[in-house]
Amino acid sequence: MLTVTSVNVNGLRAATKKGFVEWLAGTSADVLCLQEVRAEPGQLPEEVREPDGWHVVHAPAAAKGRAGVSLYTRRAPERVQVGFGSVEFDDSGRYVEVDLPGVTVGSLYLPSGEVGTDRQEEKVRFMTEFLGYLEGLRERAAAGGREVLVCGDWNIAHQEADLKNWRANQKNSGFLPEERAWLGSVLEAGTGGYVDVVRALHPDVAGPYSWWSYRGRAFDNDTGWRIDLQVATPRLAGKAVKAVVERAATHAERWSDHAPVTVVYDL
Repeated sequence: MLTVTSVNVNGLRAATKKGFVEWLAGTSADVLCLQEVRAEPGQLPEEVREPDGWHVVHAPAAAKGRAGVSLYTRRAPERVQVGFGSVEFDDSGRYVEVDLPGVTVGSLYLPSGEVGTDRQEEKVRFMTEFLGYLEGLRERAAAGGREVLVCGDWNIAHQEADLKNWRANQKNSGFLPEERAWLGSVLEAGTGGYVDVVRALHPDVAGPYSWWSYRGRAFDNDTGWRIDLQVATPRLAGKAVKAVVERAATHAERWSDHAPVTVVYDL
């Protein structure tokens, strides 16, 4: 079995003070992908920077206090790569990947965007470059007899079932037609060739949501978005046997506005 968890921590230093350390001590995950770490490794307490029993790769953003991704693995990685060969984005704390036996795992924090601003244009540029990378990664992995798993905050809800208030968000970043079409191309057999693992295991349900705004009573009312995905090559996706969103019992027990998304693969 290979258990993989992905979560946007919304600032790892803040999450550490709210319960992340206790969660980490209790998780059964073999691989943990973090996004929006927002800290240099030296700013993190030792029990988070290099916890016992884990091999950790941190990829902070050059812009202090922004973005940042990390990968924690029980086994020492065979290879580590920060970025995906992009002049613009490789130092932005958006992507890190490692090779484990038979599988390449990536932690992704795709830009969130905002309609009508430079942030949305940045998001579009990132998506364009990253799709090409995903296609090449899949092809290289297949040639080497390997699988690929890219986990993270994709910042796009693919279908209406992936967010509670989809009607009100059709003109907002994260649910724009062109963003949804792009994610669809990642998941098309003839293009990206990947599988949305959680959706494959939960095909006919709303959600399960993984992000809820801190505003109002979004969490209590389960007014959420499913934007934290595990996207895998088809053979690996076919080995997924269980997918759960580790939703906190109460609003007060949350250590992030996202919840961990955990998938168990029977290898």
